[in-house]
Amino acid sequence: MEAYIYDALRTVRGKGNKKGALMGVTPTDMASQVLVSLKEKHNFDPTLVEDVILGCVGQVMDQGANIAKSAAQQSGYGDHLCGVSLNRFCGSGLEAINQAAAYVKSGFRQLIIAGGVESMSRVKMGSDGGGMFMDPALAIPGNIVPQGISADLIATRDGFSRNDVDQFAYESQMRAAAAEKAGYFTSRISVKDINGIDILNTDENIRPSTTVEGLAKLNPSFAMMGEMAGFDAVAIDKYPEVEEIHHVHHAGNSSAIVDGAAITLIGTKEAGQALGLKPRFKIRAAAIHGTDPTIMLVGPAPASQKALKQAGMNVNDIDLFECNEAFAAVAMRFMQQLNVPHDKVNVNGGAIALGHPLGATGCMLTGTLMDELERRDLNTGLITLCIGGGMGIATIIERV
Repeated sequence: MEAYIYDALRTVRGKGNKKGALMGVTPTDMASQVLVSLKEKHNFDPTLVEDVILGCVGQVMDQGANIAKSAAQQSGYGDHLCGVSLNRFCGSGLEAINQAAAYVKSGFRQLIIAGGVESMSRVKMGSDGGGMFMDPALAIPGNIVPQGISADLIATRDGFSRNDVDQFAYESQMRAAAAEKAGYFTSRISVKDINGIDILNTDENIRPSTTVEGLAKLNPSFAMMGEMAGFDAVAIDKYPEVEEIHHVHHAGNSSAIVDGAAITLIGTKEAGQALGLKPRFKIRAAAIHGTDPTIMLVGPAPASQKALKQAGMNVNDIDLFECNEAFAAVAMRFMQQLNVPHDKVNVNGGAIALGHPLGATGCMLTGTLMDELERRDLNTGLITLCIGGGMGIATIIERV
């Protein structure tokens, strides 16, 4: 049985700090607004939707107590609608899609909404604590270091200079600015207040005035952490061939902290017919891959290779890629490992420019890729993200 994607919607992304436009909006409200927009867009019978699966990394405070069910309840779809929240760190939004597809392919569900939400202005990254990054009994034997150190380790080992990563970040900003100007983000909705007035109607973090020269003036974000806290030594202990970690990442070439929510509508062929909807894409394959927790962020390439093998495809069969720009070196390594040209990857910019609302990003990348494949009249796409703790995730979609 096939799992079809009937549509994808996302909110605009707001800066994830106290000055961000969406700080006053609860994550439940953000997620509910995309649910309501989907229902209003297609005017379908909401009782046919069985479940809501939402990725969310910081499942505490405003995002605790199963935010998926909270959003389902607030959406007005009806009391029948169930909800479950999941956390595969940065891969959560794509994991939600993959789990929904598995339910549909198995015949256990007919129609599911899957996506993610994260309000990074209201629930700070790391608020949920946890043994992986807090317990020395786990971190020390595993040589676990902060993600920024891992990103700088990748850049050092792969030979990416400060200018290389800054050039990549500049290109991300220019592509996002061009896509914004051209109106390519067609699956995007504004976030509204209680009176239906727009609070934010554009992605708040895009900076079209970015220059490579300006990026070069920013101080590395992880040098002091690496040197003073000893994390460089921990990484070098695991990778002794590296004599010194080159700290090349900073706020301008790493993913921006933002707020946002996104969903997809996934179901069987029969469910779509009952709604009067035509499928846009089908999910061909989905894979995950574990990696060394020290270097941690190298999962996209092996996860993608597993997905390609599962689908009986090779990298040349993929028309466009979305690789999350958690840090510049992550996407650069992905392109290097799979020998994929940059003109096929993140063609409308990535998280460096647009931002990375942790639990929602994988779903946002899926919607962006769907829109762009249709705009260019292409057929196949691959979405992939690195994941904290040493994982990667990848999904292949094919146009119907």
